[in-house]
Amino acid sequence: MGPMYETYWNLHAPPFENVPDPRFFYASEVHRECLARVQYAVSRRKGAVLVVGDVGCGKTLLCRRYLATLSPGAYDVALLVHPSLDPIGFLREVLRQWGEAPRGDSKDELLGQVRARLLQNHRRGVESLLVVDEAQAIQGLETLEELRLLLNHQLDDRFLLTVVLLGQPEVLNRIRALPQLHQRIGIRARLGPLTQDETVRYVLTRLKRAGATRCMFRPRALAAVYRLSRGVPREINTLCDLALLRAYLERAPFVEEAHVAFADEEAVSCA
Repeated sequence: MGPMYETYWNLHAPPFENVPDPRFFYASEVHRECLARVQYAVSRRKGAVLVVGDVGCGKTLLCRRYLATLSPGAYDVALLVHPSLDPIGFLREVLRQWGEAPRGDSKDELLGQVRARLLQNHRRGVESLLVVDEAQAIQGLETLEELRLLLNHQLDDRFLLTVVLLGQPEVLNRIRALPQLHQRIGIRARLGPLTQDETVRYVLTRLKRAGATRCMFRPRALAAVYRLSRGVPREINTLCDLALLRAYLERAPFVEEAHVAFADEEAVSCA
């Protein structure tokens, strides 16, 4: 069904997949600010940066977009996307993401291996970066404590590691419960939903990057997308994808408001 849908609308790729593909990143005002804050925190070695946003607001895509901008060879990046690990498991996964086989079974041994990696990178002029997506999934203060210990690695009063945390709002209370970690977060950013104008530009941007040469959504359909999605990118994607499918099945020349309403009913019924 997918290729038929794309062929009908003269697209070379599905425009509204809910996957973090940097090609489809839309830089709204708030997304640009968050991206700039992350870039600033890393370039100035601010220790840790925290990006908070509700479900579906684009934290993961923002993360992938940022990583795609990094110069190859200039950064040693460990990306954790399933951080619900105990302290030992967390440290082991950090090392694996850096391409190292964890040596030893104790926390002290693993922290020693991490420090050796950080010092090696420092000598080579390579920036060490740990990115933790879905940080609210970190279970227990013990694992958060490991982040604080990792940020203890400094040389000449400069952090050897920058930590980028991306998570839902509940991560804030967990971090506040560890004042020493909370104090090490040098930069904070908040992702929110898109405005109505941004929602329209978001839809148009994704269509164009998928190969569209026209907007197949009627103005009233776009207004319905914003109203029903409340500007949340993940919801926008779902509505637009299902509306395009419905209009295709009806062989309609445009996506109408009724197609978006149908898509909303279908999305709700499948939730």
